[in-house]
Amino acid sequence: MSSPIAEGKVVGIYYTLKNDAGEVLDTNRKGGKPLAYLHGAGNILPGLERALLGKVKNDDVEVHLEAADAYGEVNPEAVRQVPRASFPAHAEIVPGMRFTGQDASGRQVPVAVQSIEGDQVTVDHNHPLAGQRLHFSVTVVGVRDAKDEERQHGHPHGPGGHAH
Repeated sequence: MSSPIAEGKVVGIYYTLKNDAGEVLDTNRKGGKPLAYLHGAGNILPGLERALLGKVKNDDVEVHLEAADAYGEVNPEAVRQVPRASFPAHAEIVPGMRFTGQDASGRQVPVAVQSIEGDQVTVDHNHPLAGQRLHFSVTVVGVRDAKDEERQHGHPHGPGGHAH
């Protein structure tokens, strides 16, 4: 029997993520590689991580996360207007486009352009899946002890090590 998922283990999973309507939002099952994460390091959603604790290789797990346990509720304060001059002058900015920006603490955050009015751009810093209940179908395909370097870096490394 393989060792159970616990803090400090590198875990490989195949998953399918669906919304309440049953639409597939993401999957790595079709020709993809397993997602590897370091359990306990915050690499995946906390609610998903809690549901996988104690599982072993070949376990199939169904996980249903309320918005608060997934990407959070929609925060109206995360929608704001910024000057068009905040964007590179040559960039074409159109409603619906998504990109990665930085918050006040320097962390990368997803940003969606909602509208453009004159020299003001309305952007939404909420995660695209904020406010949604999420449904994961997960198959555990591997569990192993993390190497010291992986624990220090807070994420798993590939076969030949990892360049930062």
